[in-house]
Amino acid sequence: MIKSMTGFGRAEYNDGKRIITVEIRTVNHRYSDITIKMPRRYSFAEDKIKSKVKEIVVRGKTDVSIMVENITENDLNISLNTAIAHQYYDNLKKLSDEFGMKDEITLEFLAGMPDVIKAMPDIEDEEEILKSLLVPVEEACRKLDEMRSIEGAKLAEDLISRGELIRSLTAKISERSPKVVEEYTQKLKARIAELIGDSATIPEDRILLEAAIFADKCSITEELVRLDSHTTQLANIITKSTQPDGKKLDFLVQEMNREANTIGSKANDIEITNLMLSIKAEVEKIREQVQNIQ
Repeated sequence: MIKSMTGFGRAEYNDGKRIITVEIRTVNHRYSDITIKMPRRYSFAEDKIKSKVKEIVVRGKTDVSIMVENITENDLNISLNTAIAHQYYDNLKKLSDEFGMKDEITLEFLAGMPDVIKAMPDIEDEEEILKSLLVPVEEACRKLDEMRSIEGAKLAEDLISRGELIRSLTAKISERSPKVVEEYTQKLKARIAELIGDSATIPEDRILLEAAIFADKCSITEELVRLDSHTTQLANIITKSTQPDGKKLDFLVQEMNREANTIGSKANDIEITNLMLSIKAEVEKIREQVQNIQ
């Protein structure tokens, strides 16, 4: 089953001390690029979280956002820095004396100065916190994977239908191709007759030789066989493969486009050219869709 590279998953978990909210967003990207944004105090868990996300995200740009709130009193340490408080007080006194100001330095004002009193989170058991973090991460990953699978199913349906359309157009070209040589032969005979007149004998062997040379130059049998084979492979990869196949499909579409270009350049027939333009349009639509497959 193919999966889209675009998706979103969100989960929330309360472990009794903190509420952890995890959001994961993925978008198209040629390679795997995972970015995690979380409070610095939990940075020790980043590698484990990234490994968990990599289990489902093989390719694409992934943004993981982790928010932690509602920390209980037991999870905080109040830190008092008396050295900094002394420096603030001494410098404020100097300013007061320098400018002859009589305003008193209150305890409330001094306590509100930066870094005098700080509430510091207290992490005692990293293993316990890691387990709490991974719970919503795993749930968000599950929801992300579910969404990407749904989108992948829609992509698969569209790709298969376009592949079938290409096969039908290829069949029409295969049916038309032999007639091109026949029509060329008839036109050649008519042109020769026009030039030398009906009284002269038309050199049949020379006409057949020219027709054979033309047929060899505009032969597209091999290209048609390969293009048909590519569309069959496209359907097989989409319906039967169990591995992420975005890169494989991307390569296959390049080969389909290559065969289409060759057929268009060799065909030498307006009807085949028009059919090939329709095929190229479908190949381009497939290419755009494949860019979103993991």
